[in-house]
Amino acid sequence: MKTLVIGASENAFRYSYRAIKSLRNHGHEVIAIAAKSGQIDDVVFETNKRFHPEIHTVTLYINPAIQKDYEDYIISLAPKRVIFNPGSENPGFADKLKQNAIQPVIACTLVMLNTNQYDM
Repeated sequence: MKTLVIGASENAFRYSYRAIKSLRNHGHEVIAIAAKSGQIDDVVFETNKRFHPEIHTVTLYINPAIQKDYEDYIISLAPKRVIFNPGSENPGFADKLKQNAIQPVIACTLVMLNTNQYDM
C-alpha cells in the first residue's frame, strides 16, 4: 500500500520519523511531504503538493491549522483513508473526508503497524 506522510521530519524523536521507518520496515511504499527538504533512508521529502496516483493512505503529523492548506490536495488524491495521528485530530476535516467517500481514522499509525491493523 502506498502511504503519503504529511509532516515528515528527519528528527529521530518525532513520530513522523518513526512512522516512516516503520512503514518502510513493513514493506510499504512511502511518499513524504515536509516543510523543508530532507530524507529518511530511501524516502526523500517533497516540499510541494505533487499529484501521486494510487495513494491508499494519508497519515497526518500536522496540526489542524496547517491541515487547512492540505484539505483540497488530500481530497484530490482520493485515498481510501486518512489517519489522524494524536494531536492532528480535526472533526471538520474528517466530515469533509466522509463527504468525499474517504474514511477518516483517528488512530496512531505506529500502533496500527505494530498490532497488524494497518493493512486492514
